[in-house]
Amino acid sequence: MIEVKKLSKTYSNGGVETQALVDVSFKVEKGEFVAIIGPSGSGKSTLMHILGALDKPTSGEYILNGKNVENMKKDELAEIRNKEIGFVFQSYNLLPRMSSLKNVMLPMAYGGIPKKERIKKAEKMLKVVGLEDKLRSVPNQLSGGQKQRVAIARALTMEPAIILADEPTGNLPTNQSNEIISLFEELNKNGHTVIIITHNDDIAKKARRVLTLVDGRIVSDQKNI
Repeated sequence: MIEVKKLSKTYSNGGVETQALVDVSFKVEKGEFVAIIGPSGSGKSTLMHILGALDKPTSGEYILNGKNVENMKKDELAEIRNKEIGFVFQSYNLLPRMSSLKNVMLPMAYGGIPKKERIKKAEKMLKVVGLEDKLRSVPNQLSGGQKQRVAIARALTMEPAIILADEPTGNLPTNQSNEIISLFEELNKNGHTVIIITHNDDIAKKARRVLTLVDGRIVSDQKNI
């Protein structure tokens, strides 16, 4: 499903070059639950942006479902981000004045899905994440864990094959973090490929496989027993 080959990313700032990723290579098969872990500055976020088709590498290849992402046009990349990859961010990225239902409906609006179908699907996804009683609530009426559940419901609406989560529990207390990770485990059991970027060892242990990044390089690729 995902294959990266000798992926490198170099940033240039005022003539100073910084290598965020160096010759990173790995594969993620359909249905895997993978945690990408490493300290701050290890290249995790850079890798996530490339996997999410939000950025391109300086060199190397990113193959998604047999297609080289490097060769795709802007509209093709936008379609991938809308339909093939569901994003979950640490900061939730919910629109503050919109209800849970309307926040979850947004990706479907961009996908051209009719309003009645959007409402029905959004209600279904909020039920999947256990928030069927919070359809009309706006973000400031929700706990951190509930906001993240809304974000996950939103990520699921276009039925993406891949869920890509960047520090999804970073702003949450332990009990809410555990609830969110349990939800990801359930989604994985239901067939979603889940990739979580995290610096938290306890979160990584919940995944079936852990890739460790240090200074832009993969130093370990282990399966959890």
